[in-house]
Amino acid sequence: MLDFSKVKTYSIRQRRSKVDTSVFAKPLKPKASVRALLESLPDILKAKELREIVRAIIKARRKAKPVILMMGAHVIKCGLSPLVIDLIRRRVVTAVAMNGAGVIHDFEIAYWGETSEDVARALKDGSFGMVKETAAFINAAAKEGALRGRGFGAAMGSAIEREGLRHKDLSIAYACRKQGIPLTVHVAIGTDIIHQHANFSGADTGAASATDFRILTREVARLNNGGVVLNFGSAVVMPEVFLKALSVARNLTGKVRDFTTANFDMNVHYRPCQNIVTRPVLGSGRGYYIVGHHEIMLPLLRQAIVEGGAGR
Repeated sequence: MLDFSKVKTYSIRQRRSKVDTSVFAKPLKPKASVRALLESLPDILKAKELREIVRAIIKARRKAKPVILMMGAHVIKCGLSPLVIDLIRRRVVTAVAMNGAGVIHDFEIAYWGETSEDVARALKDGSFGMVKETAAFINAAAKEGALRGRGFGAAMGSAIEREGLRHKDLSIAYACRKQGIPLTVHVAIGTDIIHQHANFSGADTGAASATDFRILTREVARLNNGGVVLNFGSAVVMPEVFLKALSVARNLTGKVRDFTTANFDMNVHYRPCQNIVTRPVLGSGRGYYIVGHHEIMLPLLRQAIVEGGAGR
């Protein structure tokens, strides 16, 4: 048996500790602001990182650096379009990039005020994704974008404005159009319900989306020395598109460094971890991964940014 009486000890005064009382949480008073809530959180781990993300966004806009919001369709399905639109109007978000499903839900909200069908139920009889209005409108916009070389996102914003859709003020595409900021749509052909219809053109959709890739690459090139990239809920398409856009931007400019990236999602995924948080900022800048439900995290982030003084 070992003799525990001979164990070597030392004083706590000599030990380096990672946590002390200065980083502890602070009780909030009733009716406190979200900014006060954020500051009251312990200065540890993800609470500390969330504050750093907010500060990075505020600093970026004060320096007139871009804040690019990349997003999956789930953000719209969670009812968060009004908050995204508010950040666009305040000029906090300077560019929006979404996948093909995002523009579908954005249109349906603008057109009908409803979206998100019951997939399991509709799949049984083959009616899933067969709504005619959605395919007719969006595929026509893709054709217009291809013909005019404007890009998918710009074509959608123009079409929603031109047709005067009933709920257009809840459309992210329309908000980008009104504020004059780029919306880019990045399509993986075969993934979206509008690809099932006879009026779908892979050539038009591909051309319009290719134009948007070039537009996004231009915005990514402006991130150098202080910009911010946020990715909400796109686990595959936007992380892959962003990585390629960054590579092209660095190839052509020889820079694009010292910026901040943050991925917000409900789970940890490989591609966002590598393509948003780790690889782009290796050796310069900072990447963050925050896990939480969009319907909670985006309202908190938006309020903290606004109360922190960013935006008009």
